[in-house]
Amino acid sequence: MRRVRQVVVALVGLFYVALLYPLVTDLWHSKWLVQMQDNECEPMFITFLVTLGLFLLLAALKPAKYRLVIAFAAWHGLAHSATMLIQSMETAIHKVPRGYDDVILFGVIGIALLLVVPPAEEAKAVVQSHTSEPFLST
Repeated sequence: MRRVRQVVVALVGLFYVALLYPLVTDLWHSKWLVQMQDNECEPMFITFLVTLGLFLLLAALKPAKYRLVIAFAAWHGLAHSATMLIQSMETAIHKVPRGYDDVILFGVIGIALLLVVPPAEEAKAVVQSHTSEPFLST
């Protein structure tokens, strides 16, 4: 299970870090201002995901030590999915075309991360092993 946990966390982290490319192109060509009708929120949201991706890549190395990072990313994905589901339902009511792709994507990411969050006992064991180590003397 440890290897599966690392792979899932690393894949999500890589996916989020890969969003750096659309972020840079949006900012470089002022796409957020010119083509997206003054939508300054998207680059800020993508910046958050890229940053979260970096922390997930670090967490993939030692998942038990970074249990809260993985849990935060999982709940963030589920919260984002729930918010987008509400917005998608409202657009359907008002007959505005909008897909459910992001709802499904972030829901799957949230559930996958939630399933691989290390158990609390495993995280406590890691913390206790680090606190019981003697300090190195120079």
